[in-house]
Amino acid sequence: MNTFEALESNVRSYCRSFPDVFVRAKGSVMYAQSGKAYLDFFAGAGALNYGHNNEFIKRRLIDYLESDQLSHALDMYTLAKDTFLQTLSDKILKPRGLEYKVQFCGPTGTNAVEAALKLARKVKGRTGIFAFIGAFHGMSLGSLAATSSLYHREAGGVPLHDVTFMPYPAGFIEGLDTIGYMEAILTDDHAGIAKPAAIILETIQAEGGLNVASAEWLRQLRELCDRHDILLICDEIQVGCGRAGAFFSFERAGIVPDLVVLSKSISGYGLPMSLLLLKPELDVWEPAEHNGTFRGNQLAFVGATAALEFREQTGLELAAAHKAQYVEQFLREQILPIDPRLSVRGIGLIWGIDVSACEDEHLSKAIASRCYELGLIVERAGRRDAVVKLMPALTIPMEELAAGCAILKQAVTECCTPAAVLQPELV
Repeated sequence: MNTFEALESNVRSYCRSFPDVFVRAKGSVMYAQSGKAYLDFFAGAGALNYGHNNEFIKRRLIDYLESDQLSHALDMYTLAKDTFLQTLSDKILKPRGLEYKVQFCGPTGTNAVEAALKLARKVKGRTGIFAFIGAFHGMSLGSLAATSSLYHREAGGVPLHDVTFMPYPAGFIEGLDTIGYMEAILTDDHAGIAKPAAIILETIQAEGGLNVASAEWLRQLRELCDRHDILLICDEIQVGCGRAGAFFSFERAGIVPDLVVLSKSISGYGLPMSLLLLKPELDVWEPAEHNGTFRGNQLAFVGATAALEFREQTGLELAAAHKAQYVEQFLREQILPIDPRLSVRGIGLIWGIDVSACEDEHLSKAIASRCYELGLIVERAGRRDAVVKLMPALTIPMEELAAGCAILKQAVTECCTPAAVLQPELV
């Protein structure tokens, strides 16, 4: 570790929780230099929905590289881009009756959020944005302004303007009519808050602690935006690409956002890629008003095309639904009985165990650390990082999913139960 500690910036993060040098990964297993194997319930923070080194996608990438096709092309026309656009349209957009145009952004999700916010302001001629308490939309200054974590906001070093935070209908604030609250603000000429250009949200707040907005609430929000001529932006960066069940997490509500942000697993292989889906009438950009050197990541186009084909050919959505049912049942039947103060929430294959009701403020860290010792990688999220977050690859074999869940149960049991009453084999 001396090389990293000596040469890499202190800003490094995940390596502090997973202090091994990793050398290889396949499917849902990562291998450290020491030879130790770890089951991966982290999936690259949602960038590896199809697992590590997916064979189907890897073969396409290798073939492409060996054919000496373009690796970089800015936003020029290429065969790889044409194939991806046609595949996305044929397999994802048209079957859902979606008529979005596609904007390729810089290689990270935050850049696509920046594009969405810029475009919304350009279209509506208003500067304000509504975001939600508990939101995470990125770390560049525009998207950081729509991110609620004070820890992350303070690192910006400058005032973050033109975003007003509204209460989210799940998680920290329970029982409040959040739609009614926004309606009152938008119709009160003394509210002190101007009508925004857009409302941006995650239908499931992942980094915010696995807070899930109901389908009914999402429909009401869509209606609110329509009534008040406000654009609706759905941030699907972490919970899209099948993570929440359907390809888009908003599908369960039967709504159509005006703009949709995708990144992380859209490339299929963990390659940098982000894009913005926008309704055609909103495409008022002038050439190069939002650009970037790496918005034409040709390998990502190839991987993304292969991922969409793999998803269809393997019946991935149905298979993932069975795994999601298993995880939910396991959490409710095997984890909740361990301690009455625990709670669980989630959807699809993104779930969290909330330990915030427990007196020990270090409990979630202890659970995640013990999981790591036992060979399972999980991360934490939410306020005070009090939610242990489960996000295995959609492709994880059932036996590995069950093995990871068993490790999780052991870790939660050990950390929540006084040592004096643990069974000898757990001490």
